[in-house]
Parts: sequence; C-alpha cells; structure tokens
Amino acid sequence: MTQMNWPVVQAEAVLLALACAIALIDLFVTDPRRRLTFWLTQATIAVVGVMHWCDFDAGITLYGMQAMVVSDPMGHLLAFFACVAMLVTVAYAQPYLAGRDMLKGEFFVLSLFVLLGILVMVSANHFLMVYLGLEVMSLSLYALVALRRDHGVSTEAAMKYFVLGALASGFLLYGLSMMYGATGSLEIPKVFQAIGRAPINTAVLVFGVVFVVAGLAFKLGVVPFHMWVPDVYQGAPTAVTLLIGGAPKLAAFAITIRLLVEGMLGLAVDWQQMLMVLALSSLVVGNLAAIAQSNLKRMLAYSTISQMGFMLLAMTAGVVSGNTFSAGNAYSSAMFYVVAYVLTTLGTFGLIMFLARQGYESEEIADLAGLARRAPWLAGVMTVFMFSLAGVPPMVGFYAKLAVLQALVTTNQAGYIGVAVFAVLMSLIGAYYYLRVVKVMYFDEPTDASHPVQSAGVSALLAANGLAVLGFGLLPGGLMAVCRDAIIKALAS
Repeated sequence: MTQMNWPVVQAEAVLLALACAIALIDLFVTDPRRRLTFWLTQATIAVVGVMHWCDFDAGITLYGMQAMVVSDPMGHLLAFFACVAMLVTVAYAQPYLAGRDMLKGEFFVLSLFVLLGILVMVSANHFLMVYLGLEVMSLSLYALVALRRDHGVSTEAAMKYFVLGALASGFLLYGLSMMYGATGSLEIPKVFQAIGRAPINTAVLVFGVVFVVAGLAFKLGVVPFHMWVPDVYQGAPTAVTLLIGGAPKLAAFAITIRLLVEGMLGLAVDWQQMLMVLALSSLVVGNLAAIAQSNLKRMLAYSTISQMGFMLLAMTAGVVSGNTFSAGNAYSSAMFYVVAYVLTTLGTFGLIMFLARQGYESEEIADLAGLARRAPWLAGVMTVFMFSLAGVPPMVGFYAKLAVLQALVTTNQAGYIGVAVFAVLMSLIGAYYYLRVVKVMYFDEPTDASHPVQSAGVSALLAANGLAVLGFGLLPGGLMAVCRDAIIKALAS
C-alpha cells in the first residue's frame, strides 16, 4: 500500500481554496449577471476535472491521510464525470437564475461545495470520510433548495429535504457505528478483512447493514425512502433540481460501491436481498406514480425513482451462489447506467430551464404542447432525451438498460432471469409517460404561440448534450470499457 498525502487530495485542496477565493471575489462583483463569478466557477471546475482525468489516465492506486482517502481509477473517473455534470449544470443555470433575480454568488460557491462533498465521497476509504463528504454535499444542497427565500413552495421543499435528510444521515451514521462496533475499525478495507474472519457478531453486522442500506437508499431516492424526491424536485428552482438530480447521483453510487462492495462484500447475501426489494419496489412505485403526474418536474422525479431502482438491479447480481465471477460485469453495468442517466437528466432539465426563460416556469407537461411547431429543434432534442430515459434504441439509455439486463441474465439463475423479465415489463409501462411528452410536443395544439428566446451558448450546449446521448448510444463501447476498467481496478485494490 503506497502512502502519500498531497497527490491524493490535491484536486480537493485546489477546489476548496478556489471556492473560498471565489466567495471573496464575488463580494466586489457589481455585474448583475455575475459573469466574472460564473467564469471563475467554470474554470475552477474544469481545472479540477482535468486533474482527475490525468490521475485516472495514470491508472495508479494511492492511499493518503492515514489511509482515510484512496486515489484509484474508479474514484477519478466518477469525479471527472461529476465535474463535467457540474460544468453543464452551472452553464444551464446561469440564464435561468438571471431571469429570476437569483443569480447570486451563493449559488456558485455552494455549487462548488456540493462538488467538494462529491469528490470527498468518491475518494473515501474510511467511514468518517464518507460521512464528511455526505454532509458537505447535503448541507450545501439544503441551502440551495431554499435559495428563493420568499417562495413558499421552495421553503417547504427545503424543510422537507432537511428533516428527511437529517433522518437518513442518522440512519447511515448509526449503521456505520454498528459496523465499527462489530469489526473494530472505521477503515473500509479493514472492515472487509474483519468480516472475512471468524468469530464475529453476525447479528450486529446485519443490523448495521440494514441501517447503512437505508441511509444509502435515501440518497439514491429509492422506495420506501423516496418521499422527499417528488416534493423537492418540484419545489426547488429548476437549476437546483438539476443540481440534486445530476452529479450527486454519481456520489451516491460511489459510496454504495465503497461501503457495500469494498467494505461489506462478505455480507453480500444480506445486502443484495435488501437492494433487490428496494429496486423492485422502486420500479413499481416510480413507474406507476409517474403516469398520474401532470407536472413535468414531478413526473421526472418519479422517473428518477424507477431509474435508480433499475440501476440497483445490477448491484444485486455481483455475488451469485457465493462466487464473485460476475462482480466486475454487474458493477460496471450499474456505473454505466448511472453515467447514462446523469447525462440524459442534464439535458432534460436544461431544456426545461431554457423554455422557462420567457418569464414563466415551463414545468407542466401541457406547457410543451405544440413545441414542434414553435421550435422544431428543441422538440427534437427533448425527444432524444425522452427516448433515452424510456430505453428506446439507439439512445444511450437503451444500451444502459441492456447492460443491466445482461448482467442479470448471465448469472444463469432463474430468479435473476425472472427479475430481468419483470424489469422489462416495468420499462414498457415507463415508456408510456415518456412517450406522452413526445405526443404532447408533436400532436397537441400549442397553448402559447411565442417562440423560445434563443441563447447561442445554451442552444449549443443542448445540441451537444443531445448528440452525446445519441453518440454514446450508437458507440457505447468506449464508455463501457472505461467503466469496466475502473471497477475492476477498484475491486483488485
């Protein structure tokens, strides 16, 4: 085990220093559009992203800070994707917030602290680092949801998010304390080693796993810990909704891998059963509840619940009949799925914000009526995103779903094959509410004759986002290969 300190945390240190500097510089910015703050924020995220990509390219695993932090390819790849997601999120958010007098320095600084929390979580090798990163990210998101202080719905959403988030953090912390009590260590690899040795208090371990899974399930937003998702997605400003639904999903996946796979693989029989129940429940509740929604953001919230449930299905296929032969395939499929989902979500909410720049919130499905006549290219891009979420080829969402189903079927277990069939049926139900959006855009009479205000930068970004969703669907091999390589190296270390 190579012990180094500065190289392991240099990207996070740079991000923290620059975030503090931007907070101070913004005090002297008088431009209402905050151009200086915006570009400094984007430059900071880009620099941190490049640092993580270079470290990923090196392919080396290092440990630092008394083995509390790990620098490995999986962490760097997820951190790079998180930086890309945050770059795109902030770019989509600037014109939206500027039109609502919410473009303050606080948004940019808190966004950087959300990213800092994500980076701490993906590089955690210790229970305390997992919790530290989680709280840095969560507290920043609570404040961002309440950014519109004079807006009753946003304030209510922030309160719900804070109270339920605190409860979930308590679950996770209690579960981690029970794991510490049973294994005598807070270091994830040592917990793994302790679980593999006998004798050990199995009852305490299993109770600890239950609480840990409950805490992770809240962060992923899966049933029955999903109650905050629809209210927060609908109540938060759309820019903040994208902040919650984008990059943090990568962090939630990362700590799921760190805690359950790297730390508690010896208890896979127990936690895989729990994840299976969560996944199947999420597919049913998410898809059925989304059908009844008329609010687009609320529909996408229930869609998120079902999408995260689909991702968890792959996590249940890592250990089959006591062997881990399919672990690399299963976990890399889950990672590909999360990345594909975040890529599509960025474009979906980015387009909602783009349409909302006319002085009203374009949040109802009915607001998209006749969009194909008013702005054909916008309707086309939205169709790409809806098809991807529905799993229609050749979009990236189709290949992501196919990879998860393939991970289930290749176990050659009747139970997993049955689950795969059930997941396909649930996806067919889900296709209804995605295709309904397409139908409204192309076949309903427009209720608003005005054309969306064009913004060259955001238009180009939406087009690039749509092409990425289509491109990774047509040529998914490269992205799948880097995901598999990162997961295999993480498991080997």
